[in-house]
Amino acid sequence: MELCQSVLDGIALAGDATHINDVCFQHFITKTIEGVLDKSSRNTIEDDKVFNKLDKSILKEAYSGVLALLIEAAKFDAETATLSAILEECKFTQDRIDILLQLYQEKKLFIQILLGNIGTSPPHIVDVDWRLDYYIKSNQLEKVNEPVYLISLKTEVPGKTDLEEVQFSCSLEQLQDFVGKLKDATKCLEKIGQV
Repeated sequence: MELCQSVLDGIALAGDATHINDVCFQHFITKTIEGVLDKSSRNTIEDDKVFNKLDKSILKEAYSGVLALLIEAAKFDAETATLSAILEECKFTQDRIDILLQLYQEKKLFIQILLGNIGTSPPHIVDVDWRLDYYIKSNQLEKVNEPVYLISLKTEVPGKTDLEEVQFSCSLEQLQDFVGKLKDATKCLEKIGQV
C-alpha cells in the first residue's frame, strides 16, 4: 500500500496532538469512518461543535489524509501491522494508533463491502442480433461487392434496468477473428474453473 506525500502529511496532522487534541481524536476518527460509510455525514466534520476550536484548514487536511488511509487500507485488506507502521512513521502515539486500529477494525468489513459496490463492471451480454448486408458500391469506390455483418449485442449493465446495445459492423474475416477470440476466452475460463 503506497500513499502519496499529501496523504501522509494529512495523516501526520491527525496524529499531532497540537492540532487535534486527545479529547477530540476518537471523535475525529469516528466521524472520518462515518464519512466513508454514510453519504449524509460527509461534510459534517466542519460543522461538528467538538471541532469548533480547531483550525478548519488543518482539520480538512487531516480528515482527507485519514480518509484516504482508511479507504486504501480496506481496498488492499492491509494488516494491522502495516497500518501501525504507517501511523508510526506519521508520528502517532501508541494510544492514537490503538484507537484508530480498533475503530477501523470494527468497520473494515463495511468499508470493503461499500468499496465492492463502487465502480464499473463490464456489461453482461444477454442477446445478439445480427444482419448480413451486401455492399455493391461505396461513395469512394466504383464497386465493392463485399458482405458486411451488422452485429448488435444486447447488454445488461449492473445498476440499470434497461438493456443497452453495442453495435458494430465487420467483414467476414473480422467476424471470424472475433468469434475465434470469444472461443479462446471461453476455453480460458473453463480451464480456470477446473482448477
